[in-house]
Amino acid sequence: DLKSGAVVFVGEGKGTEALEPFWPRLKRQKVRIEAVATDLSPAYISAVLTHLPNAVHVFDHFHIIKLYNEGLSDLRRKLYHEATHVMDQKVLKGTRWLLLKNPENLDSNRREAERLAEALQLNQPLALAYYLKEDLRQIWLQKDKASATAILQDWVARATASGIPMLIKFAKTLALYRRGILAYYDYPISTGPLEGTNNKIKTMKRQAYGFRDQEFFKLKILAIP
Repeated sequence: DLKSGAVVFVGEGKGTEALEPFWPRLKRQKVRIEAVATDLSPAYISAVLTHLPNAVHVFDHFHIIKLYNEGLSDLRRKLYHEATHVMDQKVLKGTRWLLLKNPENLDSNRREAERLAEALQLNQPLALAYYLKEDLRQIWLQKDKASATAILQDWVARATASGIPMLIKFAKTLALYRRGILAYYDYPISTGPLEGTNNKIKTMKRQAYGFRDQEFFKLKILAIP
């Protein structure tokens, strides 16, 4: 429950099949779910459409940024292998984590901003992908849904016109899931609280050196504050 932080169900397994006992229980208890947050997994999208057709489906923005960062890392790797000059490879080699960092987190003591600028100046596709990463974050930082819609549409247009396959592919993803992305402005929720609970579960399991009794383990999870 994203409002209270309480765990309301524990299933076995990692896929949507683990939720099968959950849906009938919701129906019996006549629970009305207004909105649900998930990543872009087709299986979870299908499950929400099937079992919660009236709920607003919000696509988690942290997962979208993560997905873009994975594409950015792949692009850097591809450009590194395509670089013909040894010095070009040397510059690109140490920039993976710099590309994924937010600008405000770059370490001045390590000249991270200067090293990143050098790599971006060296390679135009990488520079464009990097600056579009920063613009992507702006979709969720607007004052209203109309402004966010304009930002998203502009981002998709620029990425599509870039001619860079990775950006074109991601632009199609944003366009396809546009409604669920912008639904954040109707219900500003994310899977962040869930990720926090998952970390608590991992810590609890590690401290107990595992649980032999699955039912007891479920009760411990349900009791997480």
